This record gives sequence, C-alpha cells and structure tokens, in this order.
Amino acid sequence: KTDRESYEKYWDDISPFIKFGCIKDAKFGEKMNDYILFKNLDGKYLTLKDCIEENKKEEKTEEKTSEESKNEEPEKTVIYYVTDEVQQSQYINMFKAAKMDAVMLTDRIDQPFISQLEAKNEGIHFARIDADLTDAFKAKTSKKTQEELNAQAEKVEKLVQKALKNDKIKVKIEKLKNKKVSSVLTVSEESRRMQDMMKMYAMPGMDMGAYGKEGETLVLNANHPLVQYILENEKGENVEMICEQLYDLALLQHAPLEPEAMSKFVARSNDIMMLLTR
Repeated sequence: KTDRESYEKYWDDISPFIKFGCIKDAKFGEKMNDYILFKNLDGKYLTLKDCIEENKKEEKTEEKTSEESKNEEPEKTVIYYVTDEVQQSQYINMFKAAKMDAVMLTDRIDQPFISQLEAKNEGIHFARIDADLTDAFKAKTSKKTQEELNAQAEKVEKLVQKALKNDKIKVKIEKLKNKKVSSVLTVSEESRRMQDMMKMYAMPGMDMGAYGKEGETLVLNANHPLVQYILENEKGENVEMICEQLYDLALLQHAPLEPEAMSKFVARSNDIMMLLTR
C-alpha cells in the first residue's frame, strides 16, 4: 500500500517517460502493462484493468435474445478521456451529473500511447469526452417523439448549414436531461484523430480549416427555450443569428474560436444584448 501511494505521488511526473518507453519498446510495454496509471475525474488513480471494470459497471445491459447475441459482435469497452480540463468543463459536468467517469490524458504522448493500447487490446476503445453523447445524458422519449425530433432535425439542419455557410455539419435534436444546456458539439473520435494527424504533418501555409469541420455534429437540446424558439419560428428574423450563437457556444466548449470567429461572436453577442433592451 505504501509503495502504491508513493508511486501515485510521482506518476504525473514520470508518466510521459514511461509511456514513451512503452511505445518504443514492446517488451518494456508488456512489463509495464499492469503498472500504467490513469487519473480519473475525482483524482483517483486507476490501472487499465480498473478502468475496464469501472466502465462495465456503468454500462447498461440490454436484454437480447440468444439469436441476436450470436449474430452481433461484442461491443468494445469505451474509456472516455479529457485532454483539457478547462476547455471541456461542460462535458465533465455532464459526465459527473450522469455518474459517469473519464480519465485525464493531457500530454502529447497520450494520443500515440492510447492508439498502441487499442492495438494491443482489441476489446477497448478510447474516446474523448466530447466525441459523442451517450443515452445517459438523454431523457427517455417515446419512439413517436423521437421520430418527430428526427424530422425536425432535418429542417433545422438546413437552417444551421445556411447560417454557418457549412454544408458538412450535421444536426441532431435530443431531449437532454440537463435543461440548462442549449447545445453541444460532438466530433467523432476517428475524425478528430485524423484532424490532429493532418495538423501535425501539415505543410507550411497549408489551409487546415476544411479538416477542422469534418465529422462535426451539433446536438440541440429540445428541452431548452432557445431551441424551442427555433423549432417554432423557423422563418423568424433572428433564427439565423441564434443558430450561429448556439454553434459558437457549443464550439467554445470544444475548442478555441479562430480570431475571425471570435470577433463575430463578440459582435453578435452585443447584437443579442441590444435586442433585450428593446
């Protein structure tokens, strides 16, 4: 116990060197497999085995017939991670409210390291905390209600694409449990890793703007008044402005705004406050 406490105390300082050693030397990686630690949202240190066990407890098991079980491939255990505690604070709060956990992976070495772990352990998959919204964040809805939301999402998607001048972005409308959250931006793990790789190997002067928009999905909360306003006033004069604002608010919790986008966001925020004075 004392050795474990001492090990945890120094782990944050030595972890980048150990992870680098695991990537460079396969034999060293095998020896260290049970000694790699991951710090969770509560500051507790877990081994990979602990992370898998914790995730299994969180997963909701659905009843399936034996025939379905035979035909379907076993699902991978998803381990969610955080790269920036401040930037991804909204997602962290949502995870905590849903009693879900994630681990802190804030070093540059972590990305190639988890790719190696996934290659060696076929049953696990790492996903950044903002990669998707699980059912744990969504309020229960009937099949009919969900079909209506999907139909509305198709209409709103066109509005958002027009407002943002971006025909690649996807839009979903979900009833989230947290009614204070108006919008959330998700980027699939695969798309984001590809973006990171392209940025790393980009040629000087190469425009990376297009890569940053791939795989984005704007999730609008049907329980929030702003989203309800859009659904009820599709042709309203302020709808496009609200769509832009909802996107930027979601993007701010995902990544910093580009200088031009930040200028537009500030100007738009002033316009919205002026509307309140009328």
